[in-house]
Amino acid sequence: MIDFNAVSKQFAGKAAVSNLTLNIAKGQFTVLIGTSGCGKSTTLKMINRLVEHDAGTIQFAGEEIRRFNPQALRRRMGYAIQSTGLFPHWTVEKNIATVPTLLGWSKPQIAQRVSELLALLNMDESFRQRYPHQLSGGQQQRVGVARALAADPEVLLMDEPFGALDPVTRATLQQEIARIHQLSGKTIVLVTHDIDEALALADRLVLMDKGEVVQQGTPVELLTKPASEFVRQFFGQSEWGIRLLSQASAGQAARRGEWLEEDAIVESMTLREALSVFIARGTDKLPVRDGQLRPLGVLHFADLLQQKRS
Repeated sequence: MIDFNAVSKQFAGKAAVSNLTLNIAKGQFTVLIGTSGCGKSTTLKMINRLVEHDAGTIQFAGEEIRRFNPQALRRRMGYAIQSTGLFPHWTVEKNIATVPTLLGWSKPQIAQRVSELLALLNMDESFRQRYPHQLSGGQQQRVGVARALAADPEVLLMDEPFGALDPVTRATLQQEIARIHQLSGKTIVLVTHDIDEALALADRLVLMDKGEVVQQGTPVELLTKPASEFVRQFFGQSEWGIRLLSQASAGQAARRGEWLEEDAIVESMTLREALSVFIARGTDKLPVRDGQLRPLGVLHFADLLQQKRS
């Protein structure tokens, strides 16, 4: 879907991105992460030509992006940012409809699409006629995501979209965007400085430093096979084991054919979350139910120690 080949970008004679080669597959959730000033936001903005690259090539759907009219290119790519960028004097409905209106969609088409997106983001119809100042920060961010998805773009670009939110709202919206990705299969590229957010969302993780890719791969690959001391230190040696537990679910590790008549956890809970339940309950076994709340098996505390091996 998106290919960077030996791409470089400078600002005031200083390299922001150097000789970047990167492939983002169709339908993949790619997360760019790294130290402050490492070039991750610049890399994201070069995809939709908000920032023009100086050298190398960037291809979108097999075509060099400079062959596209910038406005036409951006209408094929949703863009969500930390500040949401909502128009303050427009209603939620009008904000969401920004790109479909520019593309000439009919009023019935727009109305239907707004309803679909409100439902997708768990907002009821009463939000249609509200204004941004009448919304909480989390609700504004949901509208920003809805606007980015409104014209059914091929790619969704997200630059620190949840960075200004409180931890509870942030966690909720992370779950929402993961659900949207699962339902839509869209190509998503997200920039974040939050390691746990990156590990929770990414299919493919790209770690950058000083304008270059240090290592890329699945979250488990970066955690278990760090390519350098920088990678090892970045993910935190003291928290390495806990972060690895976030990459597997209780359902994956539960022992089938066993059951306990106690309060059960759900199969989608990560082993990191299950560890907290083990400690809170002072037990070494937890029953696990599937998505339909049927008995699935039993998770043993001792099995958490086997995660690196598996």
